Amino acid sequence: QVQLVESGGGLVQAGGSLRLSCAASGSIFMLNLKGWYRQAPGKRRELVASITSGGSTDYADSVKGRFTISRDNAKKTVYLQMNSLKPEDTAVYYCNAGKFGNDYWGQGTQVTVSS
Repeated sequence: QVQLVESGGGLVQAGGSLRLSCAASGSIFMLNLKGWYRQAPGKRRELVASITSGGSTDYADSVKGRFTISRDNAKKTVYLQMNSLKPEDTAVYYCNAGKFGNDYWGQGTQVTVSS
């Protein structure tokens, strides 16, 4: 059993910053923390940022230059530093992990950016 727990969400004004964390626990052997997704009301879940096992990163065009994904393998934690936040970044943010072809998701953390 794998558990992913996100934290760090909240309410912030436009232009502000937040740092999301996602900690894995349980059956974490060979677990790969892969990235962050978000889902706004009425919209599909979308990939925000990803990180490979080798540490290469990729970002959605809408967040490039503002968001940074990082990972601490020893702590089995993945982070998302979000700067210059915009109202359109408002969504529930989920971390994603994989192991042996299975995908795992956290419960999500709400990010609300006020204008």
